[in-house]
Amino acid sequence: MHRLWLTFAQAVTVAVAIVFVLMTFKPEWLAPAPTTVIAVQGEAPAGTPSAVPASPGSYASAARKALPSVVHIFTSKEMQTPRSPFLDDPIFRHFFGDRLGPRPEQRTSGLGSGVIASSDGYILTNNHVIEAADAIEVALNDGRKFEAKLVGRDPETDLAVLRIEAGVDLPAVTFAPTESLTVGDVVLAIGNPFGVGQTVTMGIVSALQRSHLGISTFENFIQTDAAINPGNSGGALVNSEGALVGINAAIYSRSGGSLGIGFAIPVTFAKDVMDQIIRTGRVTRGWIGVEIQDITQELAESFGLPDTKGALIAGVMRGGPADKGGIQPGDVLVAIEAQAIPDPQRMLELVAALPPGASARFLVRRKGRELELPVKIGRRPTLPRPQ
Repeated sequence: MHRLWLTFAQAVTVAVAIVFVLMTFKPEWLAPAPTTVIAVQGEAPAGTPSAVPASPGSYASAARKALPSVVHIFTSKEMQTPRSPFLDDPIFRHFFGDRLGPRPEQRTSGLGSGVIASSDGYILTNNHVIEAADAIEVALNDGRKFEAKLVGRDPETDLAVLRIEAGVDLPAVTFAPTESLTVGDVVLAIGNPFGVGQTVTMGIVSALQRSHLGISTFENFIQTDAAINPGNSGGALVNSEGALVGINAAIYSRSGGSLGIGFAIPVTFAKDVMDQIIRTGRVTRGWIGVEIQDITQELAESFGLPDTKGALIAGVMRGGPADKGGIQPGDVLVAIEAQAIPDPQRMLELVAALPPGASARFLVRRKGRELELPVKIGRRPTLPRPQ
């Protein structure tokens, strides 16, 4: 029995030693055989890339959906170099005459972004991206480049519409439903910042209906902390599903770079402007010919007003729609077609939305009395194109 136990102990010791040696020098010999996975038709084998779920918090699908619809816009303009003051000096010209020749010309370039709004080549961008250009080139996400034609522009909302002839359907962006955006929603800003190439940044909607910023005449901006930098102008602001919610327009910055305060034009504004430009080549708005200003607490007290709501009529154009309708300087406009006027910005928006030629009821406060005046709406003058 003792001999049998000794033999067993020696065998176990030798087996353990062999396993130790194999684990040290040839561990692959001890690895289990690979398991073959047979995929059922219509299903991906477990562990394949297509079956791996997206990382928590990832917005890759939204970016993938929107990226092909965002383009780079390159502009150029021919400019003459500054003329030397010596060329206008009579003594200098006496000795050198016109031998220095005419002033040489040079081209300045700019860059921005745009969004493909329809598959037939209409592109939305900012007016300030293209307003000074005499040549516009659009580069698609896949690298193709096309010369772009300016369809129309609207400086008062800082929007413009371009068109390219690609010969094939283009990947148009999906417009988000009206009034679908709320403060706190995640948004992605897509564009070409500083010309480095297509870039996606993420943030949230910080505020809605921002106005009184001095960026454009009609302001109703989305504020976001998604990084927006020079070159992003005209690019897309999309929601977590990749649908367009705004056109990136401006930043608040003291250094030229992003400080976490960016502004985008809501898609409802942008789509309305685009549709009018495509249909008629311009944007038609109502106008009554008045100069307005905010009502401060001091003005409210001097005019005997109960609060600071409304728009103070500071001036009336002689012979304009307001003048013909009986509106006078010093009147306080409090409502248009029963819609309250909290401030001058809202008054501008309501009047602009009225069709020229229509008659509207204006409620004004004059010397303690309220008067309802019918005013026939005129057409808002079109701003001339900068030279």
